[in-house]
Amino acid sequence: MNDQQPTENFSSDFQEDFLHLLQWRRDIRHFRTDPLPDGAVEDLLSVANLAPSVGLSQPWRFVRVSDPKRRQEIIRNFEEENSAALGDYKGEQAKLYASLKLSGLRDAPEHLAVFCDPDPEQGGGLGRKTMPETLAYSCTMAIHTLWLYARAKGYGLGWVSILKPDFITTALDVPKDWQFIGYLCLGYPEYWDSVPELERRGWEHRQAPQILER
Repeated sequence: MNDQQPTENFSSDFQEDFLHLLQWRRDIRHFRTDPLPDGAVEDLLSVANLAPSVGLSQPWRFVRVSDPKRRQEIIRNFEEENSAALGDYKGEQAKLYASLKLSGLRDAPEHLAVFCDPDPEQGGGLGRKTMPETLAYSCTMAIHTLWLYARAKGYGLGWVSILKPDFITTALDVPKDWQFIGYLCLGYPEYWDSVPELERRGWEHRQAPQILER
């Protein structure tokens, strides 16, 4: 990691590359099963640790899930919750939902769970007295930092949200007061596409930002 201070603004070429990175970052559900290189996960998490956090509290807690039994419990919970979610839709929308692949849990070589420590000693409470939720926001920033760096390295990341938080906390045997933020699948994608899969499949389309003037 280069700690040298930049002496000038980022070049226009870099800015264009960064825009491409944002455009090609995707929520991956289709993974190859071959493993990532040795040390890749540690490298990714060291970069995620550069994310901004309220009061420099770094409240994120990463759990690398390698145990096959624990993984199977996670997969079972996803399948149960996904089946329950299907009941919220009717007609053609239900058919479309049922056809969507909404996780890469069975194929991704790496599983990462991200939790938030709700009262970390680090940071001394700065900046979160009136908005304690900024701790969880900080953890989301760490995930996004990880996501972009993973894409830059040629890896894919998928965020699985169809899970019961309390179940995940118990299944992974972490402190009960940790807040579950997200479960991530990580590995090499089967293919890349600059268009979100949900948009390609006709579920939704990206809209322009909503901006209010006051």
